[in-house]
Amino acid sequence: MKSKTKNIDILCVGEVLVDFIGHQSGVQINNTRDYHRYLGGSPTNVAMNSARLGLKSVMVATVGKDGFGEYILERLKEVGVITDHIKELNDKASSVIFVSRTDSTPDFIPFREADFCISEDQISETLLLKTKIYHTTCFALSKKPAQTTILAKAEAAYNAGCQLSIDVNYAKKLWDSQAEALAVIQAYCKFNPLVKISEDDMLRLFEKELAHQEIFEFFHSQGVDTVCLTLGSKGVKLSQKGKDIIELPAIKIDVVQDATGAGDAFWSGFLFAYVKEKPIEKCLEVALQLAALKLQNVGRLPDNINILSELL
Repeated sequence: MKSKTKNIDILCVGEVLVDFIGHQSGVQINNTRDYHRYLGGSPTNVAMNSARLGLKSVMVATVGKDGFGEYILERLKEVGVITDHIKELNDKASSVIFVSRTDSTPDFIPFREADFCISEDQISETLLLKTKIYHTTCFALSKKPAQTTILAKAEAAYNAGCQLSIDVNYAKKLWDSQAEALAVIQAYCKFNPLVKISEDDMLRLFEKELAHQEIFEFFHSQGVDTVCLTLGSKGVKLSQKGKDIIELPAIKIDVVQDATGAGDAFWSGFLFAYVKEKPIEKCLEVALQLAALKLQNVGRLPDNINILSELL
């Protein structure tokens, strides 16, 4: 991590979306009357949060050459994300997603066109040699050609000395089959990424409740050293191969305003502290602080999140 040539802290590869989040709280999409527009997509949230925390963050994604595409690029540049590797397509619209506003895992309907059209020419060897963390998501891996690109470049990133990272945010409606999803996740796990999962993700992926230990053992058996399992209001458990499990409680919040992006806020905090070479427990503490901040805000994190930098 200390290599002087690695001056890009985090390279986020995957979906950039325009999120329409329901204005009415606690209702599903069929009963939502009004939506407010936000920039979304899990790797996009991580890229933006990281830039706002003061890291050098690069986004690799694809948008349509349209009004939403312009909005996306403007918003990313505004917070300091490097957008040179975002491709604009004339023949596909920017992807949009409608999301219910809730204090738990939100319901969503995706309209996907441009987001999965990520090609290998967007990620050069030179870029990977400068990168400390190569991050993606299960959503990004759900559709080709992005899937093929991300897996091929994951291997190249691993060989270039990057630390890989993945949010296994599995959703059945995005994949052709559960078997394909498992095979793709396993292929990525060969490169020993930092893995972020939630209980909800695992219930959807395995279609049954697994003991936390079983979840950890599954990922460790695939070649992963560090697995972080988020437990919502119950906090987080982290398992490192061959070490004791670390368990921390969530920060208590009186009223949850919006849970959308809370997992991304958590992982942004974790990776931020990880890049700063903090002990793993400190990484979790910063992650929990950022998640708590997100739960108290609809849409993006508040402007003062860079104060977290001073906590390290």
